Amino acid sequence: MLEIGIFCVIVLAAAYWATMFVMGRRDDVIHGKFVHVDDEGDFTQAAMPVPPPPFPKRPVKVAQAPGPPPANDLAAKPVNSEALQSLLAAIQQDLKSVA
Repeated sequence: MLEIGIFCVIVLAAAYWATMFVMGRRDDVIHGKFVHVDDEGDFTQAAMPVPPPPFPKRPVKVAQAPGPPPANDLAAKPVNSEALQSLLAAIQQDLKSVA
């Protein structure tokens, strides 16, 4: 078990070294210290983009100007009380026949 633990530590160290070497941090690999950039004025830090709002804004309904009356003649006719009474009587008749 001790040998397995030592072997794992060696494998992790080799993986760390390989990762640093591939990423171009060769000074870290060779010297074991962090690289500090001497010319910090040459590089400018990129601005962070503004994240979009979490929810989109609701669309605004535009008030429409009153247009011409509808072309449908059935919707344009006013309903009289006699038609409503006959409709109510027909509905009552249907309910009585079902029950």
